[in-house]
Amino acid sequence: MKKIITLLTIMLFFSCNSSAQKTEAKEEKVYPVTKTDAEWKKELTSEQYYVLREAGTERRYSSSLNKESRKGIYHCAACDTPLFKSEHKFDSGTGWPSFDREIEGNVDYSVDYNLGYARNEEHCATCGGHLGHVFNDGPRKTTGKRHCINGVALKFVPEK
Repeated sequence: MKKIITLLTIMLFFSCNSSAQKTEAKEEKVYPVTKTDAEWKKELTSEQYYVLREAGTERRYSSSLNKESRKGIYHCAACDTPLFKSEHKFDSGTGWPSFDREIEGNVDYSVDYNLGYARNEEHCATCGGHLGHVFNDGPRKTTGKRHCINGVALKFVPEK
């Protein structure tokens, strides 16, 4: 009995010191365009605020940009940074606007575990607004990437 109590005490000691209980402070990245929540709420629609500032997701097939086929540039709906070119847009069949690449330097990335597994989250590199996620199931003939973007996070500017 004494051996069992000793063994349980040792196991308890090591389980209390597991790496699962050690948390690292997540550093908040500072973006060039920063505003208070009140300022963002004043400038964005409630749906835009939900997606861009709270990392929400719009309903599938709800964006008019899903079927947009004109030439132009897709900008951040919050700060007007150019993010994606129409020539890199494709129909992924997922219900969200999809692109095989971003405009270099205008999109920032982080890892999100909100669904219990790692996903590559995309943000506007200027204001930090949540755009969507990037996956490795895009067109193999180009980049193999699928930037799955919330349409409400974008503003389409047609080519003149």
